[in-house]
Amino acid sequence: MSDFTGNFWSLYVAAMTLASVLACVLLLWITARKKIPSRADNTTGHVWDEDLREMNNPMPRWWMWMFVVSIVFGLLYLVAYPGLGTYQGQLGWSTRAEYADEIASAERELAPLYAQFTAKKTEELAGDAVAMGIGERLFMNNCAQCHGSDARGSKGFPNLADTDWLHGGAPAKIVETITRGRHGQMPPMAAAVGTPDDVKNVANYVLSLSGSPSDSVRAQLGKSHFMACAACHGVDGKGNQALGAPNLTDDTWLHGWGEQAIVAMINNGKSNDMPAQAGKLTEAQIHVLAAYVWGLSNKPEPAKP
Repeated sequence: MSDFTGNFWSLYVAAMTLASVLACVLLLWITARKKIPSRADNTTGHVWDEDLREMNNPMPRWWMWMFVVSIVFGLLYLVAYPGLGTYQGQLGWSTRAEYADEIASAERELAPLYAQFTAKKTEELAGDAVAMGIGERLFMNNCAQCHGSDARGSKGFPNLADTDWLHGGAPAKIVETITRGRHGQMPPMAAAVGTPDDVKNVANYVLSLSGSPSDSVRAQLGKSHFMACAACHGVDGKGNQALGAPNLTDDTWLHGWGEQAIVAMINNGKSNDMPAQAGKLTEAQIHVLAAYVWGLSNKPEPAKP
């Protein structure tokens, strides 16, 4: 990693850039000085296709000066703007600052639009067609990559269109989740559960909690070993939204269903991250987006005329 954090590549880029400009200067100088002796008919003696002769006319001066102007412009550009490794340029311009300015400008232009939504409750806002149109666009741009365009998720990514919530589906909780993000982690539990056979027994017990097909004998044997999981999932397996621990009794499987999938989860654990959106979206945008997500699994209030 030191190759990428040291100064070598910065110096290398700067040296290669300046060498390229110098090479252009040398090429132009050598070409201008080189004289090809001409014949009486002002040709070089090169003939193609029997009658196509190369004339020995010099390069037009305006063309040469165009190269000179390009080289001078390139040098001035490298002084004013970033281009020589880590050198920032005399004008201090950067793509990051340009992007930040564009975002700030867009937020100022959109502020009056979002102002009409901030005073509304989530339940009321979810019934506003205009707000939900904006919420859908926010969802497509920021959430659909993981949760899908229909918000029904996929393996490892929660379905937002049902009523199963890891951290709670109240409007305030949804706002909190979008704003701060979430980090879900289940540690490997095989050592706490017992032997590999005990792990299989617990997996079958977990399946039995939701009425899923399971080995009833193994499920009965695994009940006592499930106590190693009860600290998070509860003695009854109904989960704990304060911890983000899933409900194991509702037949909703985030990371796969079946004995093999549950055994792998117990043995290996799982770590999931949802990035915080506070740095990307304003409070007003999060409010509208939260209303859109809430409305996917709830009945919104009719919009007031």
